[in-house]
Amino acid sequence: MKNLGYYNGKFAELDELTVPFNDRVHFFGDGVYDATYSHNYRIYALNDHIDRFYNSAGLLDINIPHTKEEMKSILYDMVKKVDTGDLFVYWQATRGTQIRNHSFDPKIVANIWIVLKPATVKDPATRLKVITMEDTRFLHCNIKTLNLLPSVMASQKAESIGCQETILHRAGKVTECAHSNVSILKNGKFITAPTDHLILPGITRMHIIKMCKKLLIPVDETTFTLEELFSADEVIVSSAGQLAMGVSSIDGKPVGGKAPELLSKIQNALFEEYLEETEK
Repeated sequence: MKNLGYYNGKFAELDELTVPFNDRVHFFGDGVYDATYSHNYRIYALNDHIDRFYNSAGLLDINIPHTKEEMKSILYDMVKKVDTGDLFVYWQATRGTQIRNHSFDPKIVANIWIVLKPATVKDPATRLKVITMEDTRFLHCNIKTLNLLPSVMASQKAESIGCQETILHRAGKVTECAHSNVSILKNGKFITAPTDHLILPGITRMHIIKMCKKLLIPVDETTFTLEELFSADEVIVSSAGQLAMGVSSIDGKPVGGKAPELLSKIQNALFEEYLEETEK
């Protein structure tokens, strides 16, 4: 199969699967997800992603019908069914199937979705062009959104002007991107916002921190400003699909390029870890 979908034990090509109309995700975006990539049919950093997935579900009282080990087995079994071992691996748990109502039966069991499609991690040597935008993703109380609309709109704005990502901020303090984390290098130090309630605790971000410590690169988990972003030696956008990519411009202004050796050192170490973990 070229791509593959899964819903509660049934799998088929993505365009052949259907899901129940009353799955709560349709009405409320009521669910949690995680995603990573596979190479050589091995899934990168799966334990970390599974831990975050179950933590997210637990915080929302979503009852996943599988143990962590069972979920990992399902994902690996699915990956082996696809023609290529280089895949985007996405999975989600929606609260369950129930006639639309804001409140829910606490005993309801989650629906499990999996999406696999051919993809490879991006070339870390490529520099990105990005923009900035006020972070209002969780301030849209006047919009009956299915949760991801602000991120969708921020991503669309960047793409419409030929950029690949949007860096979000709150009153000038940088948080994260529309679908990535953002960090900076300054004076030989890796600086990244703390994992509080304002950002998603990125798995790749966590691996970069571990790699920096291994390479004896100082790490500072502290909030930084837009001014510090623009004056950074390097700006790094990180996620499972692009690992750690440098930024070449923000809002049309050139940035970074002042510490290419240090950036490459981090990128190469992270990419080597990715290859080692996904070797057959």
